[in-house]
Amino acid sequence: MEFEIGPTIKEENLCGAKTDRISSLKESTPSTPHNRIGYITRLMLSTTLVEYFHVVFTLPEQLSALALQNKRVIYDLLFRATSETLLEIAADPKRLGAGIGFFCLLHTWGQTLQHHPHLHCVVPGGGLSADHTQWIACRKGFFLPVKVLSRLFRGKFIAYLSKAREDNQLTYAGLLSHLAEVNEFNSWLRELWQVEWVVYAKPPFGGPPQVLKYLARYTHRVAISNGRLLELNDGRVTFSYKDYAAISEIKTMTLETREFARRFLLHVLPRGFVRVRYYGFLANCCRTEKLAICRRLLSEEKPEPASGAAVPQDDLQHDSAIVRTICPHCGNGKMNIIEKLSAEKCMEMSLIFPVPATNTS
Repeated sequence: MEFEIGPTIKEENLCGAKTDRISSLKESTPSTPHNRIGYITRLMLSTTLVEYFHVVFTLPEQLSALALQNKRVIYDLLFRATSETLLEIAADPKRLGAGIGFFCLLHTWGQTLQHHPHLHCVVPGGGLSADHTQWIACRKGFFLPVKVLSRLFRGKFIAYLSKAREDNQLTYAGLLSHLAEVNEFNSWLRELWQVEWVVYAKPPFGGPPQVLKYLARYTHRVAISNGRLLELNDGRVTFSYKDYAAISEIKTMTLETREFARRFLLHVLPRGFVRVRYYGFLANCCRTEKLAICRRLLSEEKPEPASGAAVPQDDLQHDSAIVRTICPHCGNGKMNIIEKLSAEKCMEMSLIFPVPATNTS
């Protein structure tokens, strides 16, 4: 898995503060996977008149072992069940009654690198009417009922999983070998029906800057970031993690290198697997046409600014222009790019990623 790292950007503010940052999203045309995702997202975020919701669909831990043996099949079913659930519930006239658009991002890890497959979905708070003549907005601060989403998600996934077994798409090895028997598999499916499948709707993003900040942090990270690696000593790796059971308290964990490597490798995806996918009016087949309709309808609904009020200016020329616009030192004014350094120049100046400390005492 290879990702292109952009140049080091030197920035300064009027207060005199200067920073160096390494651009992980190349600020140009959408020629790389990073840029393509940023480009599509800029199209989606071309208006600030809607909220953007963050919905997470999680597979129960009982499916973990089967998913590890059948990654491509299980993860594809996760995308399919999740996307169909969101599209169907949103289109229901009793719920929203609109055709929505969204993208889903696959994560397979938890904070301690254990296997924890789930999808993060970023959804604009509204959609198109059936005849494409109206933008139907969600209630402020509320997208769709999570219990309804959870029940339909569970039903769809189990139905597709049963079909995958009938089509001989699944393998069963080791402790799962008994599931090769039809009666055993059906009994196991009945147990899955009794489990509560978690769908969690996080508070809505504050706006396009927060959505892009989320993407910049999580879209292409795999399992653990360099900043969480604290120490490698005597064949043991120490890293930090958030303990959500303790109100997101930051703790440390130390593992043997073999166990650390085992956990990390759980999250290697099949070759060519697409972990970010677009649906609804953001789907590849209709994105350009439908986004143009969305923008037109939303611009017609745009309220007139109050007398004397400044009209907000869109600044979506680059992903990082939104994410890193405020000075981190004084909190006022914008950081302005004064120089871009190539990788070769960075090596000469020793502007490289910081090496984790070898002693945290």
